[in-house]
Amino acid sequence: MEGIVVKSTGSWIIVRLQDGTRLDCKLKGQFRMQDIKHTNPVAIGDKVHVEHLPGDSHGMITQIETRDNYIIRKATKLSKVSHIIAANLDHAYLIATLAQPRTSNGFIDRFLVTAAAYYIPASIIFNKIDLYDEPLLNALDVLSNIYENAGYRCYRTSATRGDGVAGIRDLLEGKVSLFSGHSGAGKSALIKAIDPALNPRVGILSAMHQKGMHTTTFAEMYELANHGFIVDTPGIKEFGLIDFEKTEIHRCFPEMDRLLPFCQYKNCSHTHEPGCEVKAGLETGSVSVLRYNSYLSILNDS
Repeated sequence: MEGIVVKSTGSWIIVRLQDGTRLDCKLKGQFRMQDIKHTNPVAIGDKVHVEHLPGDSHGMITQIETRDNYIIRKATKLSKVSHIIAANLDHAYLIATLAQPRTSNGFIDRFLVTAAAYYIPASIIFNKIDLYDEPLLNALDVLSNIYENAGYRCYRTSATRGDGVAGIRDLLEGKVSLFSGHSGAGKSALIKAIDPALNPRVGILSAMHQKGMHTTTFAEMYELANHGFIVDTPGIKEFGLIDFEKTEIHRCFPEMDRLLPFCQYKNCSHTHEPGCEVKAGLETGSVSVLRYNSYLSILNDS
């Protein structure tokens, strides 16, 4: 039987079979040792082959198909290098907020860079706009312009009021989409607004620190009524990048990649070279200082 991994609890891997039923599965031991670079040998979104265990209602994953793409982050456990968040994605959406709790532009940029590195189209959904006062709305206009000029689509939603929800629902139709972001950004509430039949756990904010209380324990793929799928991830505090060569990072900034052919040197790092078109863009405003500083930060961490 063939299916897609929709949830992994550590003990069990839940596979959605082609007929829509779900089967609790174990993973063959050989797969646990094949790719020790990652904490999880099988990820949400993996296409797998399973067979029923003799005399048991559970299944065994016997084959993991080659992934079209996947998105990773640094593992929290020091014994491993990385954690695969999800695989075989059509699009990755970062759920961000400017209020309660604020998503930093550094976090946004590291998410976008990782998605670009693994060939996953990405967009930003600015959620909780019902909480924005006029200064925050003005700040959102500025930030949205920066990212849209870089080449990313930005959307505005309110899970509680319903603003923008119908538009996001249409974008997800027939697609496998990742929702990621900080705890408290409203991922689960937005999923429930998109499809009220779903019941993801919706968290609350810590009154003392205005940070999201961790509610989603495991990543899970939800099936939408419009034949789309959403991968809801646990809230991520930091998005640590791995396996990046310094010479590749600027290629993951679309606005810089577009300018590289006009630099004096074809291997320009956009830091110290003469005749750098990116640095010239900083002077004219065609390249955002905010984005450039994120580029330098990622470059220094690599």
